[in-house]
Amino acid sequence: MTTPTMTEPPVRRGSDYAVLSRRVAEAGLLTRRPGGYAVRIVLTLGAFLAGWAVLVAVGDSWAQLLVAVGMAVATTQVAFLGHDAGHRQMFRRRGHSEAAGLIAGNLAVGTSYGWWVDKHNRHHANPNHEDEDPDVGAGALVWTYEQAAGTRGFGRWLAARQAWFFFPMLLLEGLWLHVASVRALAGREPDGRWTTPIRHRAVEALLLGAHAVGYLGLLFAVMSPGKALLFVAVHQGLWGLYMGCAFAPNHKGMPMPSAHDDLDFLRKQVLTSRNVRGGRLVDVALGALNYQIEHHLFPNMPRANLRRAQPIVRAYCAEHGIGYAETGLVESYRQAMAHLHEVGRPLRDR
Repeated sequence: MTTPTMTEPPVRRGSDYAVLSRRVAEAGLLTRRPGGYAVRIVLTLGAFLAGWAVLVAVGDSWAQLLVAVGMAVATTQVAFLGHDAGHRQMFRRRGHSEAAGLIAGNLAVGTSYGWWVDKHNRHHANPNHEDEDPDVGAGALVWTYEQAAGTRGFGRWLAARQAWFFFPMLLLEGLWLHVASVRALAGREPDGRWTTPIRHRAVEALLLGAHAVGYLGLLFAVMSPGKALLFVAVHQGLWGLYMGCAFAPNHKGMPMPSAHDDLDFLRKQVLTSRNVRGGRLVDVALGALNYQIEHHLFPNMPRANLRRAQPIVRAYCAEHGIGYAETGLVESYRQAMAHLHEVGRPLRDR
C-alpha cells in the first residue's frame, strides 16, 4: 500500500457545492428534527441512568465488571449526543445546543465540551490536512512519512509497529480525553492567555468536578476499592476503545491534502472521508458517523437525515467524477491499519 495522495481537481468547480446544497435543502434534509432528537435524548440518557441504577442494585459484586461493559456502550452513545449538539444538529439556538453539549460532555461523560468543539471544528475545516487537522498531528501515532522520520527513541520504535498497537492503545483513549479536557480548561500561554478558547470555562470546570466526584464517589460507595478500580479500568478502557473504533473508519487511510493541493470545499470534504456500509444497527453503533461524507458536507444536518442524503450526494459525486469512498466496517479498519503500517515501513527497513 502507498500513502494516498490527492488528484488534480477538475477546472470547473466553483458552484458545485452550491448546487448540491440546494438539492439537499429542497429535499428537506437540512431541517432540524427537535421531536426526533427529544426521543433520542430521552432514550439515550434513560439507558445511561438505568445503567447506574443497575450498578447500585448489583452492589459489591464481581458482576459489576459486566455492568462496566454496558456502561461503556451507554457512555459512548451519550458522547454521540454531545457530538450532535456541538454541530447544532439538535436545536437552532446556540444556547440550547451548548446546554445539551455541557450536560452530555462535561457532566455525563467527563470531557470538556468547549475543548472538543474547538478541536473538532478545526478538523472539519481541514480534514486530514497534516498541518491543520489536529486529528492527524504527530503524537502517539504518526500519519505521514515525515512525522515518522521525526520520531526518536521509544516513539520511533512504536511508530514502526503502530498498526499492531493501534487497538490496544485505544484502551487509553478515554483516559487521554479526560486529561486533555483538564489541560484545556487550565492551560495558559506564557503571556497568561488561555491556551484553548472555551466560552463557559468556569461552568465547564464545575461540571467536570461534579462528574469526577459523582463518578468516583458512587463507585467507592457501592463497591470495595479493588472492585471500584477494576470497574474504572474496564469502563474507561472500553469506552475509549469504542470511541476510537467509531471515529477511526472515517478518515484514516484516506488522502491527506497538503498546502499544494487546490481543492474546493466539496472535494476537500469528499475525497478525505470514507463512508461505512451497513444497516440500522451500524447507524446506531457508530452514531451515524458511518455517513462521514454527508456529515462533513452538511455538519449541522440531523443525524437521522444522513441516510436519506447519501443517495443524493453519491449520485452528485458520480455526475462530477468525484471519488466517493464507501466500504464495509471491517474493510475500513483494514485500510486504516494498512496506512499506519505503511507509514512506519521506512523505520522498519533500516
